[in-house]
Amino acid sequence: MDWNVMQNFLSNIVFGLLLSTTIIYWMNLSFFKLKTVSQIGKLSIIIANLLLFFILCSRWIIAGYFPLSNLYESLLFLTWTLLTIYLYIEVKTKSKLIGAIIIPATLVINGFANLTLSADMQKSSPLVPALQSNWLMMHVSMMMLSYATLIIGSLLSILFLVISRNQDVDLKILDDSSLPLYNIMFNYYETKYFSKSNEVSELGKLKLLQSLDNWSYRIIGLGFPLLTIGIVAGGIWANQAWGSYWSWDPKETWALITWIVFATYLHARITKGWQGKKTALLGGIGFFVIWICYLGVNFLGKGLHSYGWLS
Repeated sequence: MDWNVMQNFLSNIVFGLLLSTTIIYWMNLSFFKLKTVSQIGKLSIIIANLLLFFILCSRWIIAGYFPLSNLYESLLFLTWTLLTIYLYIEVKTKSKLIGAIIIPATLVINGFANLTLSADMQKSSPLVPALQSNWLMMHVSMMMLSYATLIIGSLLSILFLVISRNQDVDLKILDDSSLPLYNIMFNYYETKYFSKSNEVSELGKLKLLQSLDNWSYRIIGLGFPLLTIGIVAGGIWANQAWGSYWSWDPKETWALITWIVFATYLHARITKGWQGKKTALLGGIGFFVIWICYLGVNFLGKGLHSYGWLS
């Protein structure tokens, strides 16, 4: 069987698994809660993750280079990274709430890759001279890993704003030393919150919000150094390829804007002690900035990063 046909078949299976998991997680939060169904959802995520890993590794072996040379491959890699990070978070928090926002995001990304991009854009092709460098793996993989982690952290910030209804919430009244307990109780309070019952207390809601705030901070704190490494590696690669570390093309400019937004987020938390709504707003802004940097500027078809994308 032709590899492209097989790959398309496996990608469609991933899309189906993500669609079914999205439905399961949304049902789990609303009205239909069965442990067996939830386990099926988690198993579907694991299978989808393994299939994506197989597709990426196969493309690497067949094409002979790291599979991040075009938009389709980067979308698959982004989906795989998002699912991997989420599986770790679910193990730690036992939370289906976080999955209810991350899994739909992966569904949209995977659907865009498989249903929108043409068959020609999905095929592996020989690398253009500028991409024939060992820096390809270093620069692009770091950028995609940073996008994935920052997207998740930003989504949690947006979820914080939704649950708090964009109100100022004083999280400092809670004892920080009990944060591990809050993570253990994450699933309990989210279940009470979405059950529409009166059993959830104001303190319980605060614990849920603090868990979201804490996890958002952790994940963005991980994504920011990855973004920094990716930008630095890109600068070194650009100097080798074009004789200049920085050219101010649209992708580079928006990468710098993304870096500034999340640097501001971390600076506000570490030095100013910001929590809750203020940092959640910064994280929410960062979500849209990431997508402009990753996809938005590619629709322009201009700059040194236009090859292999939407040009």
